Amino acid sequence: MRTDKPKPYNIAPQAIKEAYRRVKANRGVAGVDKQTIKDFDKDLKGNLYKIWNRMSSGSYMPSPVLQVEIPKGKNEVRKLGIPTIADRIAQMVVKLYLEPVLEPKFHEDSYGYRPGRSALDAVRKATKRCWKHQWVIDLDIRRFFDTLDHDLLMKAVRHHTSNPWILLYVERWLKAPVQTQEGDKIERDIGSPQGSVISPLLANLFMHHAFDDWMRRNFPSIPFERYADDIVVHCKSKKQSQLILNRIRVRLQECCLELHPQKTKIVYCLNGKRQCDETQIQFDFLGFTFRPRSAVSRKGKHFVGFLPGISRKSRNKIHEKMRSWKLTTHRLGYDLNQLARFINPYIRGWLNYYGGFYRQKVRLILDDVNRLLMRWAKKRYKRLKGRRHKAEMWLRRISKRDPELFVMWSMNVCP
Repeated sequence: MRTDKPKPYNIAPQAIKEAYRRVKANRGVAGVDKQTIKDFDKDLKGNLYKIWNRMSSGSYMPSPVLQVEIPKGKNEVRKLGIPTIADRIAQMVVKLYLEPVLEPKFHEDSYGYRPGRSALDAVRKATKRCWKHQWVIDLDIRRFFDTLDHDLLMKAVRHHTSNPWILLYVERWLKAPVQTQEGDKIERDIGSPQGSVISPLLANLFMHHAFDDWMRRNFPSIPFERYADDIVVHCKSKKQSQLILNRIRVRLQECCLELHPQKTKIVYCLNGKRQCDETQIQFDFLGFTFRPRSAVSRKGKHFVGFLPGISRKSRNKIHEKMRSWKLTTHRLGYDLNQLARFINPYIRGWLNYYGGFYRQKVRLILDDVNRLLMRWAKKRYKRLKGRRHKAEMWLRRISKRDPELFVMWSMNVCP
């Protein structure tokens, strides 16, 4: 990449190339300019030079962010912001410079969008702490990404860096307008588009100052797990829970954030045989429902423990995905080997995420995949049409002959 004239901002050309490599690996769809990675690659050298030249000279201006709405529960939608390929690369450059500065400052119980940390790490930690602490505050921040205060966020960024071009471009991204799919442009003075490269890092920075570090200073003995705006706080008593919840509510209001009045709740972690008249004895966290469940100890004794298992909402999403496969309409031309190559990556993903906790709930989903295969077989083969029992026996014979064909068969979840 040519770097002929001195620029006011010292941005390494290698950082642009590394940012491009990461953006390409993440894939993603086109933004408002409808340019895909494939289109961008047609003049890769020129496009990367253009980004470097504009960022280094201070003339880089982001394009509007394409707003896409996706369903989120009943009668709700989540608004995602999709930057252009060029903007994603520029944001990744800033992330490459800023993340190493911020990472060492972040709290050990912050898990979202951080290197070497995952949602499952947060679930495991929450499980252990629910055994030690009988009460949980399940916090739900209303429209978190949509309501981030720009002034407070920029104050937090300036607290950690004085790099002029990082400050310049972060502020420009925050102020970049949103463009709807109908073409209407919406100016923004609050919020950070969920879906952009830089938003998760900025959200973590905001919540570090608004919540994590505040908790460390004011309630150092109270543990919590936070994944972006999903937060679980562990307490010793109901009285303590109510006190801390009230303090948290005030603190977040000071940071221009609001707790959802219906979704935020105090939960009793019922373990063993102890009875409690509390109505709230379960909560959802990162796709799992924590509630009292029967379990077996290592010594073979049965007991009741407060344990996570795949939530109903997550199961519904999985069933929606299975319906989207359209096996009995769009996949009738497949044979079983092609079908296995198509389905197995989904099953592995579900097992890797949900299979580590209360696995029998996940096995029910695998049974549903087998039933879907039976319906596919009845449509695919004339001799099995309308004959459920014969289709089941046919699949069972194949599962015994080739138990590694489908992931669930290798786990003895057979038709």
